[in-house]
Amino acid sequence: MAFRSVCFPQFLRSLVGPGCSKAGACRYFAPRAASASKQACDPPSYRDDENADVDWENLGFSAVQTDFMYIMKCSKDENFVQRQLSRYRNIEFNPSAGVLNYGQGIFEGLKANRKEDGSLLLFRPDQNAIRMKIGAERMCMPSPSIDQFIEAVKQTALANKRWVPPPRKGSLYIRPLLIGSGPVLGIAPAPEYMFLTYASPVGNYFKVVKALIRARSQGFSDVLYLDSVNKKYLEELSASNIFIIKGNVIATPPTSGTILPGITRKSIIDIAYDLGYQRKKLLEFDDQVEERAISVDELIDADEVFCTGTAVGVGSVGSVTYRGRRIQFKVGECSVCQELGSTLVGIQTGQIEDKKYWIIKIP
Repeated sequence: MAFRSVCFPQFLRSLVGPGCSKAGACRYFAPRAASASKQACDPPSYRDDENADVDWENLGFSAVQTDFMYIMKCSKDENFVQRQLSRYRNIEFNPSAGVLNYGQGIFEGLKANRKEDGSLLLFRPDQNAIRMKIGAERMCMPSPSIDQFIEAVKQTALANKRWVPPPRKGSLYIRPLLIGSGPVLGIAPAPEYMFLTYASPVGNYFKVVKALIRARSQGFSDVLYLDSVNKKYLEELSASNIFIIKGNVIATPPTSGTILPGITRKSIIDIAYDLGYQRKKLLEFDDQVEERAISVDELIDADEVFCTGTAVGVGSVGSVTYRGRRIQFKVGECSVCQELGSTLVGIQTGQIEDKKYWIIKIP
């Protein structure tokens, strides 16, 4: 489990998305070129009895070209009905595609882990599918069904099985995309959509954004953002949710407005309940989990701080620097973060029994 030191950037952020009516479903458009059509019909061949030529010991978090990707296309007002598993390749768009002109696109991220017996494990892909559907409705886009989403993820993982790192060496990061691929000149939903899923083997996570570059140049590993209205309440790190621990209480900001409803976040809260922490409304218990606004002053006074996300997993925050003051927190063995993180990883990798039916096993 990596320890992290974070700082506050000079600016704050907010995110506002337009509301919209529910979009319709869509249908498949077959490739026009004969060669492309043949590629769509011919089942791709791949081997899962060998590992890719990757230095698993030094695997970072960057895009690595794997073997296959999974594509579905459709037009609005109908349904996704066909799909194609094809070789990993570049894709082309009309210059007036909705995603290029108006940013009509959303993405998800989840991981496949390899067990000792060679099988692959997916962690709660249905939750990613549900979150994509919610985002698609907000962006006036059709979306695949939950079953279609899960099937696409399974096929992508299986087709790229040789790229899944050995146990405890990393994961196969799977990125589902839903984009407005059809041409549109005025501000309106695109007439055609593409759902695409690709994958890349990953190890430790490193994200580059402007504030983070500046923070790292000063010796920090991440940045922690405040709300843009009151300028004092915690929101997120650059790509993960934030938790604080004080005494027997675990607290995290609510996922309303600008804060992503992280699936790892949600899972850690459930794991905390299993370990004896109770919902805030049960005031007779000393150990609690709270979802509420958290001020900077509470952060400074915390015993432990940790972050959660698909990419980062669960990571302890060793210190936070705010207005020139550095505050250090408990990390390492015997920490609550370590217990929560170890339990999560154990479930994800099949080392701990999955009693919540979170895991989908791919033979």
